[in-house]
Formats: sequence, C-alpha cells, structure tokens
Amino acid sequence: GIASVVVGHPLDTVKTRLQAGQGYGNTLKCFLTVYRNESVTGFFKGMSFPMATTGLYSSVVFGVFSSTQRFLGQLRHGDAAAAPSLADMTVASSVAGFVSVAIGTPVDLVKIRLQMQTQPYSKADVKLKPTAPGSPVYRGPIHCFWTILQKEGIAGIYRGTVAMLLRDVPGYCVYFIPYAVFCDWATPEGCISPSPFSVWLAGGVAGAISWGLCTPMDVVKSRLQADGVYLNQYKGTLDCILQSYQNEGLKVFFRGLTVNTVRGFPSSAAMFLGYELSLKAMKRGQTETNP
Repeated sequence: GIASVVVGHPLDTVKTRLQAGQGYGNTLKCFLTVYRNESVTGFFKGMSFPMATTGLYSSVVFGVFSSTQRFLGQLRHGDAAAAPSLADMTVASSVAGFVSVAIGTPVDLVKIRLQMQTQPYSKADVKLKPTAPGSPVYRGPIHCFWTILQKEGIAGIYRGTVAMLLRDVPGYCVYFIPYAVFCDWATPEGCISPSPFSVWLAGGVAGAISWGLCTPMDVVKSRLQADGVYLNQYKGTLDCILQSYQNEGLKVFFRGLTVNTVRGFPSSAAMFLGYELSLKAMKRGQTETNP
C-alpha cells in the first residue's frame, strides 16, 4: 500500500486538480502550473494521511477479497482452496469494494481537500483571507479531519460516499478480475505461482483498465469531496452530475482520463507486487518456524 501511494500520489494530485479545479487546462499545463506555483512539494500535498492509513485500507481490501473467495469456494465447491470462478471473483471484488468505502471515503476526503488547497498554510495568510479561493484553510491532515468533523459532523467526513460506492464496487471488479486473468496468462504451465515480473505487469494492466473505466464517477467523487474547501456548490451525487453536465457537457466526466490511466499502471503494479512478495515472505517465515 505504501509503495502504491508513493508511486502514484504526484499523478493523483494532477488528476484531482484537473477534475475538481479550474484553469488547469490539459495534463501538461496542469503539471507546469502546479510546479511553477508550488514547486515539487505541490505534487505531494495530502500524501501523509493516505500513507498513514494505507496499511489498514489495503489489508481490508485484499483481506476481504481473498476471504470472500475462500468462503464462496467452501460454500459452492466444498473446498476453500478451490480455483474461483468468474462469478466468485465478481462477488468477492464487489464485497471488497463495498467494505473499502467505509475506510476510503474519509481518507480520500482529507487527501482531496489538502490537494485542492493550493497555497501552503501560514497563520498570517489565514488571518487575512481564510476562505478566499487559493488561500490556505487546513494546517495538515489531522487539522483538516477535525475541522470537517466539527463543522459538518459525521456526514461531512463521509461526503461523496455514494459516488465512491458507484466507483469502487464496479471498479474493484475490473481490478481484481483482469489481474487474475493476466497473471494466469503470464504464468507458464507447470509453475505454481507467477513470477514477480508477471505480477508487476498484470497488476499494472489491471490498474490502468480499472482507473480508466472508473474515471467518470471518479470525477464526480473528486468534485463532491473538493466542494466545501471554500464554498458548497453541490447538494449530492445526482446534483453534482447534473450541474457538471449542464455547465461543461459530457466531456467533463472524462477529465483526467489520461493521467488516471497512466497513474493506474505504476500505482497498481507496486501494490500487487508488494502484496504478493510480502505474502510469500510471510508464508516462507511460517514454514521455517513450523516445518
């Protein structure tokens, strides 16, 4: 999880600015604008909170997915270790996506609020213009979390939950299933498990597919969660969809598509490779301890 955050966060910042910000133009212009105005540190805004929580988040996603597969294998085939069918993987992926939203929504909210705060925080700035667009509002992730909680309550912390469910439930289906298919395709006959390179490649391809297909709902989620840094524009998911369409047309839902797809490859490749290698290391350790 940590590997995924470090690799993907700079592009995630660009993606969020393109989707929820104004005046950034295309991907290259957005890169240059962020760098010119905020230097390299601008690309890493909001990274600390996802970094601190990614262990829990990734454990839940992968744990729920694999546990659901084992449960379905035992229920349908009488063997928890039975090779999962496409239906089993679909159900397991959907359950993992549904459960992950409980943890992922507050984390994404804080990340996006900090990413959309385009200036570094200083007390002098806040005294002058605390709510003007472009002026800093949050000192950091903890301050951001507590500020939202105090002003908006639990509902504020879970702003964008519906959009995130609509993104992540189908999103994890087109994440885990392509990964399993490509891993199986890249593993030679007679090999028990795929090579690290196969895992890296399959994870990257699965991530690119998943993030590319989920971009429309990712745009809606980003806009809903960014809404509230300086003003409140949207009443909910449907209102956000309608306003975005009326103001900017159908193309608005494909903002950040290129950077989302490109970011999905290294981020997911790092995630799956880290997961598989960690799992192998732990299994090897258990075997050595309990021969």
